[in-house]
Amino acid sequence: QVQLVESGGGLVQAGGSLRLSCVFSGRTFSSYAMGWFRQAPEKEREFVATENRGTTGYADSVKGRFTISRDNAKSTVYLQMDSLKPDDTAVYFCQARSTRLGFTYDYWGQGTQVTVSS
Repeated sequence: QVQLVESGGGLVQAGGSLRLSCVFSGRTFSSYAMGWFRQAPEKEREFVATENRGTTGYADSVKGRFTISRDNAKSTVYLQMDSLKPDDTAVYFCQARSTRLGFTYDYWGQGTQVTVSS
């Protein structure tokens, strides 16, 4: 069973940086597409970034400020967040996705809180 554990959240001033980490276990990490999502209070969970076999994608709201990367040797995916804004305040979730025989399987971490003060 896939398990994901996020870390690295915290309180930071606007303009600052944080790096989130997500450690993957239970299956072969390199076989999974990895992503980051976030959920602000009273809002729906939204896509932030994804990485799959070297191809990355970002939400327009974070493009140019956030960078997703992965280290297959450490089974870890990272989200480097620079130039943070108060609107980036949310719980950030790590996602692992695999597709087999036409079915998609998603796994989620427990989330890590990011708070950006103005």
